[in-house]
This record gives sequence, structure tokens and C-alpha cells, in this order.
Amino acid sequence: MSSLITEEEIGHEFEFVWLEDITALAYVRQSLDRLPTRTGRPAYHRDGRMVGYALLGPAAKASRASGTFRRRVFWLLPHDRDSRPGGLYAKSAPAEAVDPRTLEPRAKGFKTERSEGGPPSTAMQQLGITLPL
Repeated sequence: MSSLITEEEIGHEFEFVWLEDITALAYVRQSLDRLPTRTGRPAYHRDGRMVGYALLGPAAKASRASGTFRRRVFWLLPHDRDSRPGGLYAKSAPAEAVDPRTLEPRAKGFKTERSEGGPPSTAMQQLGITLPL
């Protein structure tokens, strides 16, 4: 879950590779996956699709036990809001979801009113303000 990701765990990120345009996505799921390399497109073994992934700098160290690197992967499942706007997550978001507009390398991102599926209040809309949750 994204709330369990710490800034320390993602401190060696230097760039994200987005596989599709994220501007229309209200949220993406994020996870820390154990991968064999610091860079390059990781294999994807979940349902749904990979939306993007993080690249690590040369100072990132592999786990002594497994020889793998922990890298963030961003993904969506077939029942997520982008594919089923009126479905399960029409007015909420999964626990590991964050608004992709809040993501940066070395920053875990957060949920917003947009990612949670609820419109901001009328006053907030008039002022053009959205608040993180």
C-alpha cells in the first residue's frame, strides 16, 4: 500500500517512465516491487496494465539477501475507475492509489479529492483549489 511506502525506500529514484498519458487518470496504484535491475522496463505479472515505473540512480544498492532492487511500479486493474467509471471505485480509490499529479521521484504522492472520486465543494471549484486528503 502506498501509505506504507517511506521516503527512505524511494530515496534513490531519479526519474519515472510513463507508458501512457497520466493527465486523464484520477489515480494510479503504486507498489514497491523487487526487480533485478535499477533501470529498464520491469516484467509485469498482475491483471490490468502497468502505467509506469521508477528508475534508480547508480548509488542504489541491491538487497544482500536477494540481489534485487526495490522500485516503484504504477499500475491499474481492469475494474479501476479509468476503465469502469461507474464501478467499484466511482466514489473512492484503492488503498494503494495516489493522484499521479502528486508523484515525483523520491516523493510518495498522495490522494486528492480528484483521486477519491468526489468533486470539491462549490467554493473550492470557484477558487480552482483542490486539497490533498
